[in-house]
Amino acid sequence: MKDTLIYGTRAVIEAIESGKTIDKLMIQKGLSNALTGDLFKACRDNNIPYQLVPPERVNRETRANHQGVIAFMSAVEYQNIEEIIMRCNEKGEIPLLLMLDGITDVRNFGAIARTANCAGVHAIIIPSRGGAMITADAIKTSAGALHTSAVCKVDNLKATLYLLKEYGIQIVSCTEKTDSLYTAHTYTQPTAIIMGAEDSGISNELIKLSDVKAKLPLLGNIESLNVSVACGVLLYEVVRQRGQ
Repeated sequence: MKDTLIYGTRAVIEAIESGKTIDKLMIQKGLSNALTGDLFKACRDNNIPYQLVPPERVNRETRANHQGVIAFMSAVEYQNIEEIIMRCNEKGEIPLLLMLDGITDVRNFGAIARTANCAGVHAIIIPSRGGAMITADAIKTSAGALHTSAVCKVDNLKATLYLLKEYGIQIVSCTEKTDSLYTAHTYTQPTAIIMGAEDSGISNELIKLSDVKAKLPLLGNIESLNVSVACGVLLYEVVRQRGQ
């Protein structure tokens, strides 16, 4: 997806100011040219996060005249979570949301998106930092679902959970830090399910905000399921309970 890469200080500033959706912005450490101040101002004014990286990190992405600035453009248009919830209410649908905490593997992300689309998830919520980018591999693994599914990128997952609670949405953490099986709970009400990274799981601060903690039984010697598989099991329990 080379066409999603924009490089050069002026080109990136123009992309930001024109409202392009940027997944990740890398700026070379110590960068100083006539446009550097304008670049940082554009980032501040438009709430664009960026990473300060060494020159070799930028050079790995392209050998073109990047001037120390590379932006990765999103392959999809992100949506607003509140608007999605309101649309659900207007249509008389019961919101089913999926939040991904710390999932960085693009193939897992794509597989989750595919399952979420099949299970009727209204939106996938991802963090603006520390999550998988929507790359060609992610879209391919999703079987194109990422082109048709609603994806919401938020600055703060914790703040988003507080917002969801205000809308009366039940928060469910899929975690091994509980004795309660996923089948012991009810998902017929508005629900947001949180899935965490396979190595670290869901962050403790998000688990504390959850209304329900649910785990999947593990009967073999392996300590965890692949996160996309676990996600599918839980989502289809929701589908079963809702009679769809």
